[in-house]
Amino acid sequence: MRKKIVAGNWKMNKDLKESQLLIEALKAQSLAAEVSVMIAPTFVNLTTALESVKGSAIEVIAQNMHYADNGAFTGEISAEMLKSVGLKTVILGHSERRSYFGETDEILEKKVFQAINNGLQIMFCFGEELEDRKAGTHFHLVASQLKNALFSLPKEAWAHIILAYEPVWAIGTGETASAEQAQEMHAFIRKTIADAYHSELADAVSILYGGSVKPGNAVEIFSKPDVDGGLIGGAALVASDFAAIVNAFN
Repeated sequence: MRKKIVAGNWKMNKDLKESQLLIEALKAQSLAAEVSVMIAPTFVNLTTALESVKGSAIEVIAQNMHYADNGAFTGEISAEMLKSVGLKTVILGHSERRSYFGETDEILEKKVFQAINNGLQIMFCFGEELEDRKAGTHFHLVASQLKNALFSLPKEAWAHIILAYEPVWAIGTGETASAEQAQEMHAFIRKTIADAYHSELADAVSILYGGSVKPGNAVEIFSKPDVDGGLIGGAALVASDFAAIVNAFN
C-alpha cells in the first residue's frame, strides 16, 4: 500500500523563533497517524527544527541540495551536509528552482543521482506552466521531465522516490485546477512510469499533488485514487490549516 504523505514547503519564510513556534503549534495538533507528515524549513533553521520535532512523528526535510560532493559553490549545500545534521529527505526540482534559478532537467538528473548515491530519499517536483496547459502539451512536458531526470535510474532506486506534481499554472495565478484534472495527470504519471519500468513499481510510488491545496479542497483532491497526498505551500505556514490538510484523508 502506498504511503500517504503531506509535506509543508516553508520556502523562504519563518525566522528561527517563528519556525520554533510553528513547530510547537503543529505538535499540539492532532495529526492522522497513518499520514507521513514532513516540513521543509529554510536551511538556517534545519538543525533547530530537528531538535524541535523530537518526540513527534514529524519529519524535517530539506528544500534543495547541490549535485557536487563539495567545492567552490558559494551558498550551496551538499547531500553529505544534509545527512550530517540528520536529514533523510530532500526536495528536488521545485518549480521555483526551475523558473527562478535555471535548474534544467540535466542539472536535476545530476542532483537525483547524487541524492540516491548518498542514501537520501527524494521528493521530485515537476509540472507544466500555463502556456503548456493551454497549448495542450502538458502531458508531453510532464513525461519529458520524468524521463530526463529519473528514467535512467535503476528500478530499485525508485524505492527512494516520492513524486510531487505541480501544475504551475494553478499556483498563485487565479487559475484553479480541479480534483479531476489532478487525478487525470496523476493517472498519466503512473502509466508513464509503468510503461518505462513496470506496473508494480508504478503502483508503489507515492504521487503528491502541489497545486494550491487548502483545507477547503484537500478532502476532494485526496479522495482521488492516484493522489497520495500533497506538497503544501502557503497553507503549511498556518498550523491549523496544515493539520486540516493532513487529516483530510479521514
